Amino acid sequence: MSLFKNVFKTATIGAALLVGLNTASHAVDLKFFTIGTGGTAYTYYPVGGVIANAISNPPGSRPCAEGGSCGVEGLIASAVSSRGSVDNVNAVLSGLRDSGFAQSDVAYWAYTGTGTMEGKKPATDLRTIAALFEEHIHLVSLDGSGINSVADLKGKRVSLDEPGSGTYVDAKLILEANGLSTKDVNVEALKGNAASEALRNGKIDAFFTVAGYPTGSIVELASAEEIKLVPIDGPAAKALTDKYGFFAESSIPAGAYEGVDATNTVAVGAQWYTSAKQDEELVYNITKALWNDKSRKLLDVGHSKGKSITVETALNGIGVPLHPGAERFYKEAGIIN
Repeated sequence: MSLFKNVFKTATIGAALLVGLNTASHAVDLKFFTIGTGGTAYTYYPVGGVIANAISNPPGSRPCAEGGSCGVEGLIASAVSSRGSVDNVNAVLSGLRDSGFAQSDVAYWAYTGTGTMEGKKPATDLRTIAALFEEHIHLVSLDGSGINSVADLKGKRVSLDEPGSGTYVDAKLILEANGLSTKDVNVEALKGNAASEALRNGKIDAFFTVAGYPTGSIVELASAEEIKLVPIDGPAAKALTDKYGFFAESSIPAGAYEGVDATNTVAVGAQWYTSAKQDEELVYNITKALWNDKSRKLLDVGHSKGKSITVETALNGIGVPLHPGAERFYKEAGIIN
Protein backbone atom coordinates (compact mmCIF):
# COMPACT_ATOMS: atom_id res chain seq x y z
CA MET A 1 0.00 0.00 0.00
CA SER A 2 2.87 2.34 0.85
CA LEU A 3 4.39 1.76 -2.58
CA PHE A 4 1.02 2.45 -4.22
CA LYS A 5 0.68 5.70 -2.29
CA ASN A 6 4.16 6.84 -3.36
CA VAL A 7 3.48 6.03 -7.01
CA PHE A 8 0.12 7.78 -6.81
CA LYS A 9 1.70 10.82 -5.14
CA THR A 10 4.46 11.03 -7.77
CA ALA A 11 1.94 10.74 -10.60
CA THR A 12 -0.20 13.46 -9.03
CA ILE A 13 2.76 15.84 -8.71
CA GLY A 14 3.79 15.11 -12.31
CA ALA A 15 0.27 15.82 -13.53
CA ALA A 16 0.18 19.05 -11.56
CA LEU A 17 3.49 20.15 -13.05
CA LEU A 18 2.24 19.33 -16.54
CA VAL A 19 -0.91 21.35 -15.98
CA GLY A 20 1.22 24.22 -14.66
CA LEU A 21 3.48 24.17 -17.68
CA ASN A 22 0.52 24.04 -20.04
CA THR A 23 -1.08 26.94 -18.18
CA ALA A 24 2.17 28.96 -18.42
CA SER A 25 2.48 28.26 -22.12
CA HIS A 26 -1.06 29.52 -22.64
CA ALA A 27 -0.41 32.60 -20.49
CA VAL A 28 2.75 33.54 -22.46
CA ASP A 29 3.08 32.41 -26.06
CA LEU A 30 6.76 31.45 -26.14
CA LYS A 31 8.53 32.39 -29.37
CA PHE A 32 12.12 31.81 -30.49
CA PHE A 33 13.80 34.16 -32.97
CA THR A 34 17.25 33.68 -34.48
CA ILE A 35 19.61 36.35 -35.81
CA GLY A 36 22.29 35.20 -38.25
CA THR A 37 25.46 37.21 -37.58
CA GLY A 38 29.04 36.38 -38.59
CA GLY A 39 32.24 34.87 -37.27
CA THR A 40 32.75 35.18 -33.52
CA ALA A 41 35.87 37.33 -34.05
CA TYR A 42 33.97 39.94 -36.07
CA THR A 43 31.55 42.76 -35.25
CA TYR A 44 28.27 41.13 -36.35
CA TYR A 45 28.36 38.45 -33.65
CA PRO A 46 28.73 40.61 -30.51
CA VAL A 47 26.35 43.25 -31.88
CA GLY A 48 23.86 40.49 -32.63
CA GLY A 49 24.14 39.35 -29.03
CA VAL A 50 23.37 42.85 -27.74
CA ILE A 51 20.35 43.18 -30.03
CA ALA A 52 19.10 39.69 -29.13
CA ASN A 53 19.26 40.68 -25.47
CA ALA A 54 17.42 43.93 -26.14
CA ILE A 55 14.47 42.35 -27.95
CA SER A 56 14.12 39.28 -25.68
CA ASN A 57 11.68 39.05 -22.78
CA PRO A 58 11.42 35.40 -21.70
CA PRO A 59 8.74 34.19 -19.28
CA GLY A 60 9.56 35.02 -15.68
CA SER A 61 11.54 38.17 -16.51
CA ARG A 62 11.16 41.22 -14.29
CA PRO A 63 8.88 43.89 -15.78
CA CYS A 64 10.56 46.57 -17.87
CA ALA A 65 9.43 49.31 -15.48
CA GLU A 66 11.24 47.52 -12.63
CA GLY A 67 14.54 47.33 -14.46
CA GLY A 68 13.83 44.01 -16.16
CA SER A 69 13.55 42.98 -19.80
CA CYS A 70 11.94 45.47 -22.18
CA GLY A 71 11.79 43.18 -25.17
CA VAL A 72 8.88 41.37 -26.78
CA GLU A 73 6.85 39.42 -24.25
CA GLY A 74 7.60 35.70 -24.47
CA LEU A 75 10.38 36.17 -27.04
CA ILE A 76 13.76 34.47 -26.73
CA ALA A 77 16.11 35.80 -29.41
CA SER A 78 19.56 34.39 -30.06
CA ALA A 79 22.57 35.50 -32.11
CA VAL A 80 23.84 32.67 -34.31
CA SER A 81 27.38 32.58 -35.69
CA SER A 82 27.51 32.22 -39.47
CA ARG A 83 29.72 32.71 -42.51
CA GLY A 84 28.41 36.25 -43.02
CA SER A 85 26.20 38.27 -45.34
CA VAL A 86 25.60 35.87 -48.23
CA ASP A 87 25.08 32.96 -45.85
CA ASN A 88 22.61 34.99 -43.76
CA VAL A 89 20.56 36.11 -46.77
CA ASN A 90 20.29 32.52 -48.01
CA ALA A 91 19.40 31.26 -44.52
CA VAL A 92 16.63 33.84 -44.13
CA LEU A 93 15.16 33.03 -47.53
CA SER A 94 15.28 29.28 -46.89
CA GLY A 95 13.68 29.64 -43.45
CA LEU A 96 16.76 28.26 -41.69
CA ARG A 97 17.03 31.52 -39.70
CA ASP A 98 14.38 34.06 -38.77
CA SER A 99 16.57 37.05 -39.55
CA GLY A 100 20.16 38.01 -40.24
CA PHE A 101 22.68 40.80 -40.72
CA ALA A 102 24.07 41.52 -44.16
CA GLN A 103 25.94 44.17 -46.05
CA SER A 104 23.61 46.51 -47.90
CA ASP A 105 25.21 45.75 -51.27
CA VAL A 106 24.93 41.97 -50.89
CA ALA A 107 21.27 42.23 -49.86
CA TYR A 108 20.39 44.59 -52.73
CA TRP A 109 22.01 42.36 -55.32
CA ALA A 110 20.22 39.33 -53.89
CA TYR A 111 16.86 41.15 -53.87
CA THR A 112 17.20 42.39 -57.46
CA GLY A 113 19.15 39.49 -58.94
CA THR A 114 21.78 41.92 -60.21
CA GLY A 115 25.46 42.63 -59.65
CA THR A 116 27.23 39.63 -58.18
CA MET A 117 23.86 37.79 -58.03
CA GLU A 118 23.09 38.29 -61.73
CA GLY A 119 21.58 35.19 -63.25
CA LYS A 120 20.07 34.05 -59.97
CA LYS A 121 16.37 34.29 -59.11
CA PRO A 122 15.70 37.64 -57.35
CA ALA A 123 15.19 37.20 -53.61
CA THR A 124 11.92 39.14 -53.61
CA ASP A 125 10.91 37.85 -50.16
CA LEU A 126 13.81 39.65 -48.47
CA ARG A 127 12.73 42.54 -46.19
CA THR A 128 14.57 45.12 -44.06
CA ILE A 129 14.14 45.66 -40.32
CA ALA A 130 16.78 48.39 -39.83
CA ALA A 131 20.05 49.86 -41.00
CA LEU A 132 22.56 49.39 -38.19
CA PHE A 133 26.05 50.82 -38.71
CA GLU A 134 28.74 51.54 -41.26
CA GLU A 135 31.22 48.77 -42.07
CA HIS A 136 34.70 49.49 -43.36
CA ILE A 137 36.75 47.33 -45.67
CA HIS A 138 40.01 46.50 -43.88
CA LEU A 139 42.98 45.36 -45.95
CA VAL A 140 45.51 44.20 -43.37
CA SER A 141 49.20 43.43 -43.78
CA LEU A 142 52.28 43.40 -41.58
CA ASP A 143 54.28 46.60 -41.33
CA GLY A 144 57.31 46.30 -43.60
CA SER A 145 55.57 43.90 -45.99
CA GLY A 146 56.01 46.25 -48.92
CA ILE A 147 52.27 46.17 -49.60
CA ASN A 148 51.24 49.81 -49.78
CA SER A 149 48.33 49.64 -52.21
CA VAL A 150 45.84 47.15 -53.63
CA ALA A 151 47.98 46.91 -56.77
CA ASP A 152 50.83 45.56 -54.61
CA LEU A 153 48.78 42.43 -53.90
CA LYS A 154 49.66 41.00 -57.30
CA GLY A 155 51.39 37.65 -56.83
CA LYS A 156 50.83 37.74 -53.05
CA ARG A 157 49.04 35.27 -50.79
CA VAL A 158 45.79 37.01 -49.87
CA SER A 159 42.81 35.82 -47.84
CA LEU A 160 39.49 37.05 -49.24
CA ASP A 161 37.46 35.39 -46.44
CA GLU A 162 35.05 32.51 -47.07
CA PRO A 163 33.03 32.38 -50.33
CA GLY A 164 29.77 32.65 -48.37
CA SER A 165 30.73 36.04 -46.89
CA GLY A 166 30.15 39.63 -47.95
CA THR A 167 33.87 40.24 -47.51
CA TYR A 168 34.63 37.76 -50.29
CA VAL A 169 32.24 39.57 -52.64
CA ASP A 170 33.66 43.02 -51.90
CA ALA A 171 37.29 41.90 -51.99
CA LYS A 172 36.78 40.62 -55.55
CA LEU A 173 35.20 43.93 -56.58
CA ILE A 174 38.08 45.89 -55.03
CA LEU A 175 40.63 43.76 -56.87
CA GLU A 176 38.75 44.30 -60.15
CA ALA A 177 38.58 48.07 -59.62
CA ASN A 178 42.36 48.03 -59.28
CA GLY A 179 42.92 46.01 -62.45
CA LEU A 180 43.38 42.66 -60.70
CA SER A 181 41.41 39.43 -60.47
CA THR A 182 41.53 36.36 -58.25
CA LYS A 183 43.91 34.86 -60.85
CA ASP A 184 46.47 37.57 -60.05
CA VAL A 185 46.74 36.62 -56.36
CA ASN A 186 47.10 33.37 -54.47
CA VAL A 187 43.67 33.20 -52.88
CA GLU A 188 43.07 31.88 -49.37
CA ALA A 189 39.65 31.61 -47.71
CA LEU A 190 40.36 32.30 -44.04
CA LYS A 191 38.08 33.96 -41.53
CA GLY A 192 38.64 36.08 -38.43
CA ASN A 193 41.28 34.76 -36.07
CA ALA A 194 42.43 32.19 -38.63
CA ALA A 195 43.41 34.97 -41.05
CA SER A 196 45.18 36.92 -38.30
CA GLU A 197 47.12 33.84 -37.21
CA ALA A 198 48.08 33.03 -40.79
CA LEU A 199 49.41 36.57 -41.26
CA ARG A 200 51.41 36.38 -38.01
CA ASN A 201 52.88 33.03 -39.02
CA GLY A 202 53.86 34.14 -42.51
CA LYS A 203 51.39 31.87 -44.28
CA ILE A 204 49.66 34.78 -46.03
CA ASP A 205 50.75 38.31 -46.94
CA ALA A 206 47.46 40.16 -46.42
CA PHE A 207 43.78 39.65 -45.74
CA PHE A 208 40.49 41.47 -46.31
CA THR A 209 37.85 41.97 -43.64
CA VAL A 210 34.60 43.94 -43.82
CA ALA A 211 33.61 44.96 -40.30
CA GLY A 212 32.86 47.89 -38.06
CA TYR A 213 36.02 49.14 -36.41
CA PRO A 214 37.51 48.19 -34.03
CA THR A 215 37.02 44.50 -34.83
CA GLY A 216 38.28 42.01 -32.26
CA SER A 217 40.59 39.84 -34.35
CA ILE A 218 42.49 42.87 -35.69
CA VAL A 219 42.68 44.49 -32.24
CA GLU A 220 44.38 41.34 -30.95
CA LEU A 221 46.68 41.17 -33.97
CA ALA A 222 47.74 44.82 -33.59
CA SER A 223 48.58 44.26 -29.93
CA ALA A 224 50.92 41.40 -30.85
CA GLU A 225 52.43 42.53 -34.18
CA GLU A 226 53.20 45.77 -36.01
CA ILE A 227 50.54 45.90 -38.68
CA LYS A 228 49.32 48.31 -41.32
CA LEU A 229 45.99 48.99 -42.94
CA VAL A 230 46.57 49.24 -46.68
CA PRO A 231 44.72 52.21 -48.24
CA ILE A 232 41.86 51.58 -50.63
CA ASP A 233 41.60 54.99 -52.25
CA GLY A 234 42.43 57.08 -55.30
CA PRO A 235 40.82 56.76 -58.75
CA ALA A 236 40.04 53.07 -58.24
CA ALA A 237 38.04 53.77 -55.08
CA LYS A 238 36.16 56.57 -56.83
CA ALA A 239 35.38 54.29 -59.74
CA LEU A 240 34.11 51.68 -57.30
CA THR A 241 31.80 54.11 -55.49
CA ASP A 242 30.59 55.58 -58.78
CA LYS A 243 29.71 52.15 -60.16
CA TYR A 244 28.23 50.71 -56.96
CA GLY A 245 26.12 53.14 -54.98
CA PHE A 246 26.35 51.09 -51.79
CA PHE A 247 30.05 51.80 -51.45
CA ALA A 248 31.17 55.10 -49.92
CA GLU A 249 34.65 56.52 -49.57
CA SER A 250 35.47 56.68 -45.87
CA SER A 251 38.34 56.24 -43.43
CA ILE A 252 39.39 54.33 -40.33
CA PRO A 253 40.73 56.82 -37.77
CA ALA A 254 44.15 56.74 -36.16
CA GLY A 255 44.12 54.77 -32.94
CA ALA A 256 41.31 52.44 -33.94
CA TYR A 257 44.07 49.83 -33.84
CA GLU A 258 47.26 50.11 -31.81
CA GLY A 259 50.03 51.84 -33.73
CA VAL A 260 48.03 52.21 -36.93
CA ASP A 261 47.61 55.59 -38.63
CA ALA A 262 44.38 56.91 -40.15
CA THR A 263 43.68 55.03 -43.38
CA ASN A 264 41.45 55.82 -46.33
CA THR A 265 39.18 53.01 -47.43
CA VAL A 266 35.63 52.31 -48.60
CA ALA A 267 32.60 51.30 -46.54
CA VAL A 268 29.19 49.67 -46.85
CA GLY A 269 26.19 49.56 -44.52
CA ALA A 270 25.41 46.72 -42.10
CA GLN A 271 21.65 46.10 -42.11
CA TRP A 272 19.20 43.69 -40.47
CA TYR A 273 16.95 41.61 -42.70
CA THR A 274 14.11 39.14 -42.38
CA SER A 275 11.61 37.41 -44.65
CA ALA A 276 8.34 38.83 -45.93
CA LYS A 277 6.78 35.67 -44.49
CA GLN A 278 7.57 36.71 -40.90
CA ASP A 279 4.51 37.72 -38.89
CA GLU A 280 3.81 41.47 -39.13
CA GLU A 281 2.88 41.90 -35.47
CA LEU A 282 6.03 40.09 -34.33
CA VAL A 283 8.35 42.19 -36.49
CA TYR A 284 6.52 45.35 -35.40
CA ASN A 285 7.10 44.48 -31.74
CA ILE A 286 10.73 43.52 -32.39
CA THR A 287 11.39 46.84 -34.13
CA LYS A 288 9.64 48.71 -31.33
CA ALA A 289 11.73 46.87 -28.72
CA LEU A 290 14.96 47.59 -30.61
CA TRP A 291 14.34 51.34 -30.36
CA ASN A 292 13.01 51.32 -26.78
CA ASP A 293 14.79 53.86 -24.55
CA LYS A 294 16.00 51.01 -22.34
CA SER A 295 17.48 49.27 -25.38
CA ARG A 296 19.38 52.47 -26.11
CA LYS A 297 21.34 51.94 -22.90
CA LEU A 298 22.14 48.33 -23.86
CA LEU A 299 23.39 49.40 -27.29
CA ASP A 300 25.53 52.19 -25.85
CA VAL A 301 27.40 49.96 -23.42
CA GLY A 302 27.16 46.59 -25.17
CA HIS A 303 29.62 47.23 -28.01
CA SER A 304 31.72 50.08 -29.37
CA LYS A 305 29.55 50.16 -32.51
CA GLY A 306 26.37 50.35 -30.44
CA LYS A 307 26.38 54.14 -30.15
CA SER A 308 26.20 54.47 -33.93
CA ILE A 309 23.07 52.28 -34.09
CA THR A 310 20.31 54.88 -33.86
CA VAL A 311 16.68 55.20 -34.89
CA GLU A 312 17.61 58.42 -36.73
CA THR A 313 19.83 56.43 -39.11
CA ALA A 314 17.66 53.29 -39.19
CA LEU A 315 16.60 53.90 -42.79
CA ASN A 316 19.93 55.12 -44.20
CA GLY A 317 20.92 53.38 -47.42
CA ILE A 318 17.93 51.03 -47.42
CA GLY A 319 17.82 49.29 -50.82
CA VAL A 320 15.46 46.43 -49.89
CA PRO A 321 11.82 47.17 -48.91
CA LEU A 322 10.95 47.37 -45.24
CA HIS A 323 9.02 44.55 -43.64
CA PRO A 324 5.41 45.76 -43.10
CA GLY A 325 5.83 45.38 -39.34
CA ALA A 326 8.96 47.52 -39.29
CA GLU A 327 7.39 50.04 -41.65
CA ARG A 328 4.39 50.40 -39.34
CA PHE A 329 6.68 51.22 -36.43
CA TYR A 330 8.69 53.83 -38.38
CA LYS A 331 5.48 55.51 -39.52
CA GLU A 332 4.16 55.64 -35.95
CA ALA A 333 7.51 57.01 -34.76
CA GLY A 334 7.46 59.74 -37.42
CA ILE A 335 10.57 58.42 -39.15
CA ILE A 336 8.50 57.86 -42.28
CA ASN A 337 6.08 60.62 -43.21
